[in-house]
Amino acid sequence: MSVPEREFAPGDGPAAKVSVSLRAGNIRAVRERVGARGFSAYVDAAVERQIERDLLEEALQANETACGPIPQELRDEAAELFRSVKSAPELQEEGGWRAHEAS
Repeated sequence: MSVPEREFAPGDGPAAKVSVSLRAGNIRAVRERVGARGFSAYVDAAVERQIERDLLEEALQANETACGPIPQELRDEAAELFRSVKSAPELQEEGGWRAHEAS
């Protein structure tokens, strides 16, 4: 793996070729969604989203340590908001929101 001399933030910097191992079912699913030419971009976007989720989880844990747990009422409200956005009709169109994320 060729590592650039400078450090780049997630989502920044030039593309670099790396070798990774993926399960056959995941490879098939990605290819069905984006074809062979969009494979790298799809995987790169998935990695970036996972890094964002990890950082968010770390921030939430730090906040909980500093301020105490999030009240269940707010957790329930956030879960309901997520469900309502997730089921929005405009996201049910052909391809849905996942097709837009990968582009």
